[in-house]
Amino acid sequence: MRILFDIGHPAHVHFFRNPIRLLKEKGHAILVTSRDKEVTHRLLDSLSIPHISLSTQAKGGMLGLLRELAIRDYRLYRQVQDFKPDRMAAIGGIFIAHVGALTGIPSLVFYDTENAHLQNALTYPLATRVIVPSCYEGRVPERKTIRYPGYHELSYLRPGYFSPDRLLAARNGLAESGDTFLIRLVSWKASHDLHEHGWDHELLDFVVRQLKARGKVLISSEQTLPDAFANYLYQGNPADLHHVMAFCRGLIGESATMASECAALGVPAVYAALTGRGYTNEQERRYGLVRNVRTLDRESLQAAMDWLLDYDRETAQAARERLLAETIDVARFVAGYIESYPDLPQDLLRTGAN
Repeated sequence: MRILFDIGHPAHVHFFRNPIRLLKEKGHAILVTSRDKEVTHRLLDSLSIPHISLSTQAKGGMLGLLRELAIRDYRLYRQVQDFKPDRMAAIGGIFIAHVGALTGIPSLVFYDTENAHLQNALTYPLATRVIVPSCYEGRVPERKTIRYPGYHELSYLRPGYFSPDRLLAARNGLAESGDTFLIRLVSWKASHDLHEHGWDHELLDFVVRQLKARGKVLISSEQTLPDAFANYLYQGNPADLHHVMAFCRGLIGESATMASECAALGVPAVYAALTGRGYTNEQERRYGLVRNVRTLDRESLQAAMDWLLDYDRETAQAARERLLAETIDVARFVAGYIESYPDLPQDLLRTGAN
C-alpha cells in the first residue's frame, strides 16, 4: 500500500512518527510532505524521516493564509499525481481533503481543535473520514466521523513509545537540583488563531518572577521575546524537550498541546488561553492534571500557579495511571485504521494497553 502523510506543524511530526514507523515495518510505501513552520523540518530530519517541503508558514493574516492554501493545494496535487497514494492522512487535513476530493483518494483527517472554525468548514465536508478524540466538543460530520478514547499526545508519549531520560533532560536545561518550571508561549499565527491573542509581556514577567522564586524557569516560545527574557529561553534540542518536560514541577502557558503532553506524562499543567479545548477540559474534569484558565490577568494566573505549586508528584502519577488505563494505544490505532480503512477493527479501540 502507498500512504501519503501531510505534516504542517511540529506536533504533527510527533503524532505521526510512530504510525509511520509501524506502517513501514509492514512494508507499506510512505511519502511525507511537509510545511516549513518552526522546527518541523528539523524534527523530521532528526528522526530520519524523508520529506518534501511544499510551503512555508504564511505571513500577512488571512490573505497570506489563503495564498498559501492555493499554493499548497496545487503542489500537493502534483505530488499525489506522481506518488499515486492509496490513502492520505493528516492532522487538520485541509489540503488532503481538497486534493482527495479532486482525485478520489481517501483523505483521513485526524483533529482535536474545536475552535478552528474556518479550517474545519473548508475541510470536514470534503474529508473522507474525520477522526477525533471522544472528548471532542465541536461539530463533526457524524456519518463519517470516528471517535476514539485518547489524546493525540499519547501517540508518542505513551509508555512503550517514550521513556524519560533525566540525564538527557539535564543536558537540555533541567535544573540539576530543585524544581524546574516550563512556560510555553505560542505565535498566534495558525489559522485557528485568527482574532485570538495571548499573554502580554507584563503578564509574562509577572509569571516569571513568581516562579523563579521557587525554582528554575525555562521559556519555550514561538514568539520573539524582549531581551529581558533571554536568559530564560529554552536552548536545548527541540526533539529532547519532552525529556525536560517529564521532570518539570509543572507547566504554565498558552499551548493546549503541551498541557496535554504534560498530562500524558503525569506532570500538572496550566493551560491559560482565551479559547478552550475538549481534551484539556476532560483532563481537568476527569483526571485533575490540567487547570484551564480563561481569564488572562494576574489574579487568575496566581491562583493557577498556587494550584500548580500545591500539586504533589504522587497524586499526579496516580492520575496518569488512571488516564493510561482509560485510553487506547493511539499510535497503533492510527496505523491500524489507516491500513484497514474503511474497516475499523474493534481491537484497535481496546483501552489500557501500556
